Amino acid sequence: MASIHATNSLNVEFYLAANFDGASQTKLLSDESEYGVHLCQIDFARSPYTRKNITAYKQLVKLIKDEKIDCIHCNTPVGGLLGRLAGKKCGVKKVIYQAHGFHFYKGAPKKNWLLYYPIEKWLAHYTDALITINQEDYEIAKSKFILRNNGKVYYVPGVGIDLKQYNFDNLTDDRTKLRAEIGLSEDATVCISMGDLIPRKNYGVAISAIGQLKEKYPQLHYVICGIGPELENLKKLANECGVEDRIHFLGFRSDIKDLLKASDVFLFTSLQEGLPRSTMEAMASGLPIVCSRIRGNTDLIDEGKGGVLFDPKNSNECANGLDKLLSSDINAISANNLDRINDFSLDTVTRIIKEIYRSELTENL
Repeated sequence: MASIHATNSLNVEFYLAANFDGASQTKLLSDESEYGVHLCQIDFARSPYTRKNITAYKQLVKLIKDEKIDCIHCNTPVGGLLGRLAGKKCGVKKVIYQAHGFHFYKGAPKKNWLLYYPIEKWLAHYTDALITINQEDYEIAKSKFILRNNGKVYYVPGVGIDLKQYNFDNLTDDRTKLRAEIGLSEDATVCISMGDLIPRKNYGVAISAIGQLKEKYPQLHYVICGIGPELENLKKLANECGVEDRIHFLGFRSDIKDLLKASDVFLFTSLQEGLPRSTMEAMASGLPIVCSRIRGNTDLIDEGKGGVLFDPKNSNECANGLDKLLSSDINAISANNLDRINDFSLDTVTRIIKEIYRSELTENL
């Protein structure tokens, strides 16, 4: 979205190439009109190992040639791979890649460094500008990669979160009503997480931590929004920890903003992130944070000011961190996060992206 806003203000024609499977033609036409872009169906597949991406590459090359594209700004691992290869094939003058979190990072499995690091280092030779969204990736890219034509590495604070979407009108009424709908009392202390129920999200550590604190905090509850293959394992763990009545699996929800309003603490145990949007949404909602000490979270949360960070592989640390937070000045922590999130707002990111475009696309503007 920040890229779209930035190009609109620079009068740059924008073609958004993505896989829009499932979206109606009416919706696509509406979005084209609203955002002033051309939406182009490319059959990208999420897995980099499927032959379907050969078709996507050919479609991308055709689009670039047909529309005489001057610049590519590619995102995601697959988009970044195919976009840069297609840019080289077609002789595109300027190729920008925005990394949303390298698969190699501090603490990553050795196989990640053996596989993904050499690929990224190779693709850097076809990249004129590399945008990173967290400080760890920024330092790695600056020190390890050689870009085409002595290209530059940039740090941008994420993709931008639209703070206008987070308002607190009728907060008390919404909170009471929504809590009642999911079986929570007004005096309950509610932790919330959202994301796919997959091993990387590490929900088991959070459930174990709730189990450790069940006696000290008899009204402590944990709400999990998401679907995925780990559901039954997590339910089993909740039973083993004796907190099956404290853990609430809500499945897929379209009312996350309202659920954040109805909660007291954001609990985030993920093992790997680039710059987690869910943490930013929680901050924009004024929630104090208890989260894993990993890349991305450390960019967002000031230890002791915005919340507590812990070793994601240690449920005892998670429990101690949650206990520490619940004993702290919650209002001061909330105020800190509401202020801090402005650095990651859509307006801030759009302004930075616009300046990068001005710098990188001078000959095309």
